[in-house]
Amino acid sequence: MAAAAAAAAAAAAAAAAAATTTTPNPLLVHRPSPAWAKVAAASSIRLPARAARISCTAVATPAPSSPAASAAERGVYNFAAGPATLPLSVLQKAQAELVDYRGSGMSIMEMSHRGKEFDAAIKKAEADLRALLAVSDTYEVLFLQGGATTQFAAVPLNLCASPSDPADFVVSGSWSDKAFKEAKKFSAASVAWSGKEGKYTSLPPFDAIKQNSEASFLHICSNETIHGVEFKDYPEPKNKSGILVADMSSNFCSKPVDVSRFGIIYAGAQKNVGPSGVTIAIVRKDLIGNAQPITPVMLDFKTHADNASLYNTPPCFAIYICGLVFEDLLAQGGLAEVERKNAHKAGILYDTIDASGGYYICPVEKSVRSLMNVPFTLAKGGDFEKQFIAEAAKEGMVQLKGHRSVGGVRASIYNAMPLAGVEKLVTFMKDFQARNP
Repeated sequence: MAAAAAAAAAAAAAAAAAATTTTPNPLLVHRPSPAWAKVAAASSIRLPARAARISCTAVATPAPSSPAASAAERGVYNFAAGPATLPLSVLQKAQAELVDYRGSGMSIMEMSHRGKEFDAAIKKAEADLRALLAVSDTYEVLFLQGGATTQFAAVPLNLCASPSDPADFVVSGSWSDKAFKEAKKFSAASVAWSGKEGKYTSLPPFDAIKQNSEASFLHICSNETIHGVEFKDYPEPKNKSGILVADMSSNFCSKPVDVSRFGIIYAGAQKNVGPSGVTIAIVRKDLIGNAQPITPVMLDFKTHADNASLYNTPPCFAIYICGLVFEDLLAQGGLAEVERKNAHKAGILYDTIDASGGYYICPVEKSVRSLMNVPFTLAKGGDFEKQFIAEAAKEGMVQLKGHRSVGGVRASIYNAMPLAGVEKLVTFMKDFQARNP
């Protein structure tokens, strides 16, 4: 009897040990050091070339996503305004290449930005972006740092000969207002039109923009992330040089754009084309090389144009991810097809709001509603908005809280938001209204 009991206890202990065995965390998988390899050889352990050493620390991790995995299988639909959702196929490819980038034996986060591997990656990213937007060779494509906010200073520093040169700004929301205020430090910037009185819910007829013919440029924000207004067409600049500048951060690569209409387009990547950390600027070549003497070297477009965006160490991993996103957008059929998908998603959401009998309210004029950022409120007030956001999160729809400056609800439905995510949101909206009349 005692032997049987001992055997049973031993079996239970073995089962418990097996049950606690977990998959090592991929972040704890390391390439072997030479010293460890010698120990392995001395111990008669076979170690294939460049094999991985497995840490003894056991951390339970989910199985890697299959190629067919969807956002739903990840558990959430992410409606964040930025950093925002990325295509799952892009994340999976980056995951597969993270430790050993295309047979190099290094991660792209480890290798020199002047090495052949990264040189090929950044050149491919630029080529694919040029293909997507039909960017001619009369423009430089620059991969920069500092966010679009840094361009609020860089633009007037590069386009205005002195701080006394005038510049025109269409202030259609929080971001264009910030751009204007920053530009005042380096130019005689003025407001050509402001939507502040109407709480940034509309855009001007173009003949209502009071442009200065002596201005160095006209600046717009093509899509206001916070307030959800989007230019469907662009004003013609009436300044002496005919220069139009656009902050396209939150609708960059969401639709075709005639780049030739602009002197400069700039955009933070973290909405539609990559992670935070890289800013893309498309700059007409004839506008480069005339920066004010006070311009910091890193804000001078010539610095980056002359050095192919490699004057200093660039945000390598972020640029690499942008390249994967550009590949994905091309594979979808280009930006005309991407715009079609975006219009369909936005239409479903706006139709649900408009058909709610005033339960949900979008304050933006219909003609300029953003395809990317959809702000709305609940007529029943703030407590119900908090309840709506909390219940949505429990259902796997996260980051729906409106910007802290305006409140309410905001659904950011960028390129990578799948149709299924929007469909789930509108189903929830209808159910919430039915349960909370």
